[in-house]
Amino acid sequence: MKSGYSALLGFVLLSTLGAFSQESSVGIDVGQVSDKFGTQSPISSVQINVNGKIAILKGNSKEGAPAIVAGGEVRIPGNTNAHAKEYAIFGGPEFHVRQNSLVFGFHVQIRKIILPTAFLNGQYFPRDTMELLELPAVLRYNFGPSKHAFIQAEGAPEFSPRFHIPAGGVLLPHPNLDHAYFVRGSAGYNFGHWYARATYETRYFKFQSNPNNPSYLYNWRSNAITGGIGLSF
Repeated sequence: MKSGYSALLGFVLLSTLGAFSQESSVGIDVGQVSDKFGTQSPISSVQINVNGKIAILKGNSKEGAPAIVAGGEVRIPGNTNAHAKEYAIFGGPEFHVRQNSLVFGFHVQIRKIILPTAFLNGQYFPRDTMELLELPAVLRYNFGPSKHAFIQAEGAPEFSPRFHIPAGGVLLPHPNLDHAYFVRGSAGYNFGHWYARATYETRYFKFQSNPNNPSYLYNWRSNAITGGIGLSF
């Protein structure tokens, strides 16, 4: 697990080498996340998100050629006993139109979520780790003086996860996904070589009610509000 975090952190730091492209950035967001699992009460904690993006190929809006971007993020909650840890990598095309006022595209994203251990009927229940293939749509609008202000939306339905038994876990049938999604919205301002932004994200996983999902322990609703700064190149 530590090697996964190290590799992704290395990737994020390497994105600072992409100074040849104005599509590259590296930043950190800090805020609060609220998680609710099954019938348990919501629990809140601080969350830190380290993220980066680099343009592998710069697009050409006149020819209709998209930029090809890649990036990743690491999410670390203040209380890992009650909240999930995550890391993800992504890549995909982004089209720039209307003189860079509008950016749209999609990302192919692989995300790993290490769910916290549950406490049920006086016993600890290690939840399986989830790996997700995500295909979020991305839409960004730049406006204002020199188009430095921006709003961005991103979201997608979730596919059935791949489950992995954590250390100390028990081999049990995996829960069956009913439906799931995530939606993320951001607003911010680019000051040239650095930016500031605020982000809200909501996520929901619902699994079928059967013995594979005892007491709905895999059903998960998460809401996060963060603010952050970063460097843009």
